[in-house]
Amino acid sequence: MSIINSFDNISEEIIKPQNLIEKVENFPKTIITVFSRKFTDLLTSSYELQQISYMVGGIVVPIYKFEYKGKEIGFYQTLLGGSASGGLLEEIIAKGGENVLFFGSCGSLDKEVTSGNLIIPTFAYRDEGTSYHYAPPSDYIEIKTANRLAEIFDEIGVQYYKTRTWTTDGFYRETKNNMEARKKDGCSVVEMECASVMAVGNFRKINVYQFLYTADCLDGNKWNAGLLGKMPNDMRKSILRIALETAIRL
Repeated sequence: MSIINSFDNISEEIIKPQNLIEKVENFPKTIITVFSRKFTDLLTSSYELQQISYMVGGIVVPIYKFEYKGKEIGFYQTLLGGSASGGLLEEIIAKGGENVLFFGSCGSLDKEVTSGNLIIPTFAYRDEGTSYHYAPPSDYIEIKTANRLAEIFDEIGVQYYKTRTWTTDGFYRETKNNMEARKKDGCSVVEMECASVMAVGNFRKINVYQFLYTADCLDGNKWNAGLLGKMPNDMRKSILRIALETAIRL
């Protein structure tokens, strides 16, 4: 059997999330999720966060709640990679989360899509392993929440690109030939989690949203680090505001 034929929708999981995770009373229905410690620091310095739970993913991952414009929002910093972020998402769902908004950086596969642009992925190429345990084999996962996210961005006046994304768990194996193949296929960006978390959300029947911001660029004679690791704080504040305005509309 091919390794991409791992999806089993006939028999049940041996270990269910509910075997390990207890539902949390009054758990926020809407959660925002970041990958960057700098966004976590910005959020914790700007709002009064109350820790309501935690997860353990090799390290302790605190879960908080806070209010923004009178609405309660949950928050946690997830781990990098589809397997880790997908596993923590399972636990968030088991605790009571229903709408989860991820946002993080991506690499541009098109030098015209420069650093700092916001991206709404529409389909995610499944160059990872986690999604094949949650959905039948296919090249792409359709991101069913993309249109709703675009509607919200239009409502709050945010410019963005809608495009396919390449999800890979081989960060240091993003080769030139693979990049060109994904670009030819319609992918403008690359990241490490989208296909995985979308597959988990679809399977568990909750709403997972994701937007990205371009940092580095792989399209050229050599890699361009762009904003990777050196985003101006004003830009970070703007992206966080967009995430919060989006979250209260989900």
